[in-house]
Amino acid sequence: QLQLVESGGGLVQPGGSLRLSCAASGFTFDYYAIGWFRQAPGKEREGVSCISSTGGRTNYVDSVKGRFTISRDNAMNAVYLQMNSLKPEDTAVYYCAATLILPNTDGLRKEVYPYWGQGTQVTVSS
Repeated sequence: QLQLVESGGGLVQPGGSLRLSCAASGFTFDYYAIGWFRQAPGKEREGVSCISSTGGRTNYVDSVKGRFTISRDNAMNAVYLQMNSLKPEDTAVYYCAATLILPNTDGLRKEVYPYWGQGTQVTVSS
């Protein structure tokens, strides 16, 4: 049974950092691309970043470029999202998701991903 579990969320002051983790189990992790998404109250779920199965290809939404870094450790069945210089507008529930097929474009569309974790809350506030 495919399972994705996010962790690492919390409350942080503006300008601070957090590192989110996505732990995977129940499937051949090396075959799957992973995406990070977020959803703020009253807003649509948006793609934040994605990484190909080998880690050789990554993509970011413009609003986080230069601040967030996605990485993966296939030996540990885990994907990470390092978030620096956090802003109040980064406040949201963050989800990781898995897909076998990562398009060359549109890799940040939620419709690409059939498998989802339960999310972890990130709150950026002073």
